[in-house]
Parts: sequence; structure tokens; C-alpha cells
Amino acid sequence: MTITQPDLSVFETVESEVRSYCRGWPTVFDRAVGSRMYDEDGHEYLDFFAGAGSLNYGHNNAVLKRALIDYLERDGVTHGLDMSTTAKRRFLETFQNTILRKRDLPYKVMFPGPTGTNAVEAALKLARKVKGRESIVSFTNAFHGMSLGSLAVTGNAFKRAGAGIPLVHGTPMPFDNYFDGTVEDFMWFERLLEDQGSGLNKPAAVIVETVQGEGGINVARAEWLRALAALCERQDMLLIVDDIQMGCGRTGAFFSFEEAGITPDIVTVSKSISGYGMPMALTLFKPELDVWEPGEHNGTFRGNNPAFVTATATLEAYWADGSAMEKQTRKRGEQVEQHMIAITEENLADVKEYRGRGLVWGLEFHDKDRAGRVAKRAFELGLLIETSGPESEVVKLLPALTITPDELDEGMKTLARAVRETA
Repeated sequence: MTITQPDLSVFETVESEVRSYCRGWPTVFDRAVGSRMYDEDGHEYLDFFAGAGSLNYGHNNAVLKRALIDYLERDGVTHGLDMSTTAKRRFLETFQNTILRKRDLPYKVMFPGPTGTNAVEAALKLARKVKGRESIVSFTNAFHGMSLGSLAVTGNAFKRAGAGIPLVHGTPMPFDNYFDGTVEDFMWFERLLEDQGSGLNKPAAVIVETVQGEGGINVARAEWLRALAALCERQDMLLIVDDIQMGCGRTGAFFSFEEAGITPDIVTVSKSISGYGMPMALTLFKPELDVWEPGEHNGTFRGNNPAFVTATATLEAYWADGSAMEKQTRKRGEQVEQHMIAITEENLADVKEYRGRGLVWGLEFHDKDRAGRVAKRAFELGLLIETSGPESEVVKLLPALTITPDELDEGMKTLARAVRETA
């Protein structure tokens, strides 16, 4: 694909140096539909990033777009703070009936503000309020957001350094398989909890991702998650599952923890909950934890009613019929894995490991700089992929859940070519 040099001058002179994704994809995008994006010169790109997991149902999904346009054309409420609206009522009823009741989950629903990090901040504040303790335990290579509370439970040194102040009241513990199976699960953690001389303050909660997306696509085993849930119960700590990127069907089931058979005390949800890529977040928690005072955690944009409309349409279109979406995602995941096996066999000396669940996958190389080169070459070939991991050493794949088998094959073949051509 021949790419003409786009005019990026206004972005480079006016926009802050903090911009990131646009540096890896140096073009000016103009429109998008399904799993395709198009730049202003008409070049086509297959999107295997899906808005960092915010577009699980593709760009401008026709069903969701229709619901949104109809709502706007009838002058439906756009901004509603936390006022009661017909759009919010319909979302809450649909979410309760389609998602929570079918999974026997008793959660209260909180709208903490429209971003994932706000959902995490609310979860941490609530845990501390309920337990009367300050300390939160997180895990190595975790990522929970860019605001200060979320950064305090995030592992990445570069992101933490951006805070500019000490990040306190968070303690990291080893994630699943951090020691390559040489250390018994939670041996260190539980020993510290039980030793009065360990120096570990009694935690209010433990926060965990079932699959660490930004941390390098590190997949926790179901048995590890069950053991963590049991440890939290024994030690009087709340279990918070951060399902911001891995929820909404990304790993197969609607919630990524369902496979492990656990019921977290608190769950954070964002990214694809609106279905259409609009800002929206939820903090879910067991009813007995609902000790908030009115207005104790609020935000101007937590009443994004157009997002409620597309979220409701998403649930009705993709989750009301039971397990069809889950089965499709697992099948697509098996398709990706077959390609990963082929790429690994073709590049045995270079590929360290591939790993994933559902439609989130990572490809790690022995050469830590290789992933960046692969992503760059993939862009030149018309495929949008990103890297993850503490040193950006993992190629990260997050295609839309609605991607077709042919599109999936196309993208994986392009990835294989990019790997081949960056050897």
C-alpha cells in the first residue's frame, strides 16, 4: 500500500506532546465502519485494536447507530447528571434482566463518571470506606488507569512516574505465574498477611485483572483466581475485578471472571459497555457494600444518556439470546490461535510465546524491540495493531467481536507477513 505524506502539522504544533497512538499510525483517519478504518486519502486499514477494546461491536455498528440517531432526532436528553431519565431506566432494566439476573449476580450499579479510571477510583474509595483501611493490594504488571489512585495500583514504572508525587497505600504482589511456576501461589502474600512483623498493613481490598491487557496479555488461570477469591474471604479483604478492557465479552463470557466461577465483591466496567465507543463506566458492587452518602462520589458527565441508549441496544442485540455471542467469540479465538501456532512454527527462533483468551491475544518475541517493528510494518501493510507489556515487547491483538472469519484470516495473514518481514 502506498501512503502519501499526510498533513500532520496542526497536530504536531498545537496538540500536546503527550499524544501517543497517532505516532505509531501517522495518517489522518476520516471514517470507519465495522472492522475497517479509512484515512482522508481513502487508504483502508483493518482494525485489530478496536479503540483499545472500546469498540467490541465494531465502528459505527448499524444497529447501535440507528438507536442513537432515533434518540437524538426525538430530542432525547443528552446530558443528565444523575437525574432519572427514560434512557437510564431502560438501560438499568435491560442490564439487570439481560446480564445480572441471568448470572445470579446481585450487584448494585453505580455510574461513577464516564471513564475506566473513574470506575477504579470509585471502587478503591468504596473499599476503603467499607473496611476502614487504606491499603490496597494489586499485582505485578497491573494497569488500572492514569489518575492518582489508579496509578497507585498500577505496575508500569513509566506510567507511575508521570504522577509526579509519591503513590502510596498500594502494595504489589506477584501475578499468576510471575515466578514461572517455581513458587506456590500466594505463599508470599498469605505469609505477609499472617506475620505481625511483616510490615504489610491489613489491606481493604485486592484489585486484579483476569487478563492483564496493558501488562502484556498475561492470562490468569481460573484456579488461581478461585484461590485468590478464597484468600480474600479468609483474610477479610474485598475482591475487586477490573473488567474494564476484558469485560463486555472480550474473553468470551460477558464478564471475564465467569469462567473461574467467582463472584467479586466489586467489578469495574467501562470501554465497551456503551457499545458504540462513547464514554461510559460502571462500578458494580454487592448490595451490602452500598454505604455511600448521596453525592459522596459524583461527576458532571456520569449521565451520558446517548451512551445509555447504545448500551441498551447492544445488550438487546448481542446478549439477550443467551450464549450465542460468547460461543462466536470463543470460535474466533480458536481461529486466531491456529494462526498464532503457524506464526510461531515459522519463527521458532524469534517467538518467545503467544497467549490469550477469547479475542485478546499477545505475541511476545525474544527481541524486545521486535514487537514495535512488527506493529510499524503491519500499519504499512494496512493493519492496525498495538504493543503492550512493560517494555512494549508484546504485539497486542484486540479485534472487534463482530469481525468476520474472512477479516480475521486477512488480518492474521498480514500479521504473519509483518513478522516475516521484520526478522
